[in-house]
Amino acid sequence: MRNIIVICFAILFSVTNNLHVTAQSKTMDEFTVQVDGLGCPFCAYGLEKKFKELKGIKKVKIEMETGMMNFLYPMDKVLSIEQVEKQVEKAGYTPVSVAVKRTDGTVETTPVAETAVAADGEVETTTFFVSGNCGMCKARIEKAAKGVNGVQNAVWDKKTRELTVTFVGDTSQSSIEQAIAVSGHDTKTAKADKETYENLPGCCQYERL
Repeated sequence: MRNIIVICFAILFSVTNNLHVTAQSKTMDEFTVQVDGLGCPFCAYGLEKKFKELKGIKKVKIEMETGMMNFLYPMDKVLSIEQVEKQVEKAGYTPVSVAVKRTDGTVETTPVAETAVAADGEVETTTFFVSGNCGMCKARIEKAAKGVNGVQNAVWDKKTRELTVTFVGDTSQSSIEQAIAVSGHDTKTAKADKETYENLPGCCQYERL
């Protein structure tokens, strides 16, 4: 009889706990943040510590290889994308993108800067080599390329180390390569300065050409 009572209490506790978890998930917004600059576990710890200043934050998870951070935050506190970006910057890192899945099912993402395109501008696509190692390199390279006026899209392949860029004809490839070099990554014709390269996270310090 005693064993039956124990089992019943165990089942009741399990059901109650599951209901609590389910209820909690329905009151929490889901955040996904890509962060540039995480070079070691200590960096991730510092970022997590800064975000835990936000009252009510739950399930903070950071992936070093990709620079992705995920967490839950109470819907009633209405944490904005701008506030998340500022919190990343306060920790000393650069926010690349933020996505939020609200409890009502709506999804918000970092606004993409619109590129002005001349009516007679011809769209071109080119591919060139860019040095890099990891997921954080990918985010940094693509962000630098997309920041050049006239660039419509940029995708860096980690395996081949080639960047494919789509841009308006009056934008030059050299200007794109220079912008990437400024971010710390070498191309075959544009080199990052030594200090910028050395300030990259350890996992991003590729073998220079």
